[in-house]
Amino acid sequence: MAERVIPLVDQRLSALRAAVPATAIAADGLLADTRGRELRDLRISVTDRCNFRCSYCMPKEVFDKDYRYLPHASLLSFEEITRLARQFLAHGVRKIRLTGGEPLLRKNIEILIAQLADLRTVDGTPPELTLTTNGSLLARKARALKDAGLKRVTVSLDGLDDAVFRRMNDVDFPVAEVLEGLAAAREAGLGPIKVNMVVKRGTNEDQVVPMARHFRSSGIVLRFIEYMDVGATNGWRMDEVMPSAEVRARIAAHFPLVQLDPSAPGETAERWGYADGEGEVGFISSVTQAFCGDCNRARLSTEGKLYLCLFAANGYDLRELLRGGADDAQLASAIGHIWQGRSDRYSELRGTQGADTGPAGRRVEMSYIGG
Repeated sequence: MAERVIPLVDQRLSALRAAVPATAIAADGLLADTRGRELRDLRISVTDRCNFRCSYCMPKEVFDKDYRYLPHASLLSFEEITRLARQFLAHGVRKIRLTGGEPLLRKNIEILIAQLADLRTVDGTPPELTLTTNGSLLARKARALKDAGLKRVTVSLDGLDDAVFRRMNDVDFPVAEVLEGLAAAREAGLGPIKVNMVVKRGTNEDQVVPMARHFRSSGIVLRFIEYMDVGATNGWRMDEVMPSAEVRARIAAHFPLVQLDPSAPGETAERWGYADGEGEVGFISSVTQAFCGDCNRARLSTEGKLYLCLFAANGYDLRELLRGGADDAQLASAIGHIWQGRSDRYSELRGTQGADTGPAGRRVEMSYIGG
């Protein structure tokens, strides 16, 4: 077996300049990049902190007690996040997802949700406002999140066996408390709920069928995610990837599946339904089946850097513009200029020379930018 190597890098220390173009770019909802991909989905990381230490995201070897998180003054305030989100919506964004780290660790996040819920898309409708969480704090916060205006949640859960789950989160957190969070989210009306399972060969592949059996007929959509080479600290290796096709075959051996049409343009998950109509599962296959061709997502880091790809090496510093006195028109033009120049397609290039996104293939960390 190959030796596990975890290089120490910190993408928070560098950024590309977000320039205001000489010719203004109108925020008319029609923004497209160099490949004709429109901007429709904004993912906002609200914290770089997490209370789990999953090996594929924030391994203890790196994120130990001495790890230096971003100081509070570096984080975008709720007002700054809302102001930027307004410009993204003007460019055509229709969906906003809050991520982390673990977003429910951000103090008073309900205030931010309420501010974002008051915004409107170019069509005059509220944005689809969602949040991805590890579920550890969901039982106590679900009602407040719903009351603030959150529409639905996605919960990360990598197994039902308590020993496997505790081993994967590496902080001895019990699976029962995540399941309580899911129940609280359902009771609060935060749906439709989705559950994401990262499948890592040699670690939790024996949980695939139990997870499918548990969530089948539940009204919750379970999605299986290939273990991805996001960042550098997780020591990713291809031999630990279980392809979605193999996962799907395991499930189909117990519960026959039929393929479903995509529910929206740019959807990352391939949808499959149980042949007897008892719900559906999804497969996110960014390692074995790239979906760069219609990717419509932008990512905003917790301190205001705009990333154009989950596998990018650097982001564009929007905080400098925000705190440097740029008005809304200038912010919108800067965002438009950046997106118009976007050509990212890392997953299509994976394994080729063109896939390196920085020195030694350096990429942004999952824990820093969210999934």
